[in-house]
Amino acid sequence: MTSPKQITIVGGHGQIARHLSRKLVARSHAVRGLVRSSDQFDDLREDGAEPILCDIEAADESHLDAALTDSDVVVFAAGAGPDSGPDRKRTLDRDGAVKSVESAIRVNAERFVIVSSMGADDPPDGDETFSVYLRAKNEADEAVRDASGRSKLAHTIVRPGKLTDGDSTGSVQVAEHADRAEIPRVDVAEVLAELIDSGRGIDATFEVVSGSVPIADAVRALG
Repeated sequence: MTSPKQITIVGGHGQIARHLSRKLVARSHAVRGLVRSSDQFDDLREDGAEPILCDIEAADESHLDAALTDSDVVVFAAGAGPDSGPDRKRTLDRDGAVKSVESAIRVNAERFVIVSSMGADDPPDGDETFSVYLRAKNEADEAVRDASGRSKLAHTIVRPGKLTDGDSTGSVQVAEHADRAEIPRVDVAEVLAELIDSGRGIDATFEVVSGSVPIADAVRALG
């Protein structure tokens, strides 16, 4: 376990983010969550996180920097959601990540962790929404690597398989290219919590799905 850190989650009201907040707080870390509506504040407080009002699609540099200031780790867990069209895949999943990683550099964060997607390494062409989504994730991941490469900011890119709302299995498969499979959101959150709490997985990119290796062991193997 690392020493307690200040973690800021962009997209703090998402399902993975809320699981993650509770897990990090239980590990004695301080957690802030960026949300776009004050209606979501009570949910974050219930999770033990401090809510911060910040719409990353609309925020300028100074607003976003103020929201991320003093962060040791920034987690980008925002997403436009399955009901959104191609434009929001670009403005949130891609551009929101780019803005967030650049802000993380400006506020001198130590690490940037992004929730990406399986398939983002080789996204398809075409105008179909899911294709646009995977290209947006690919471009976001490349921007994170580039930003990390020209700064002291460490990065970790986590690419889960098909997300479900199922109960935790506690075990995963982690690989550069994992088998096509599902993974509960709660287990993705546990992977993220282990990465942050252990300090492992620095400058790593990997896919993760449900498997046979206990999550702590899978993260430990990342080095």
